[in-house]
Amino acid sequence: MIILKIAISTEKNIVAAHFGRCPEYTIVTVESGRVVNKEVIPNPGHEPGFLPKYLGEMGISTIVAGGMGPRAQALFDEKNIQIITGISGTVDEVIKEYLVGRLKSGESTCEHH
Repeated sequence: MIILKIAISTEKNIVAAHFGRCPEYTIVTVESGRVVNKEVIPNPGHEPGFLPKYLGEMGISTIVAGGMGPRAQALFDEKNIQIITGISGTVDEVIKEYLVGRLKSGESTCEHH
C-alpha cells in the first residue's frame, strides 16, 4: 500500500499564493490513490527553515502552493519533498487533478520572488 501526505497552502479552501505566509495548510493523506484523510491545520509561523523541518516530520511527501521562494524550495529539496507551485483553484479541484496525474508546476504566483 502506497501512502502519500500532501500539504496544500490554503486560504478559505483556495490554494494560497504564498506557501510560507498562508493562514493554513490542508493536509491530505492518500492511500493507494484514494483520499483517506483531509485536515486543515493553522500555519505555525513563517521562519526560515522551520516549515521544511516541521512538515517533513509530519511525513509530508509533496507540497502544493501558488508560489514559494527559492530558499524554501532548496530546503524542501534537501528533505526529498516534492514541490508543485504555480497552482490555483479550490483544494478539492487540486486534489482531484493530483490524483489523476494532471497537476503540474507552473509559473509561481508568489509576487515577491
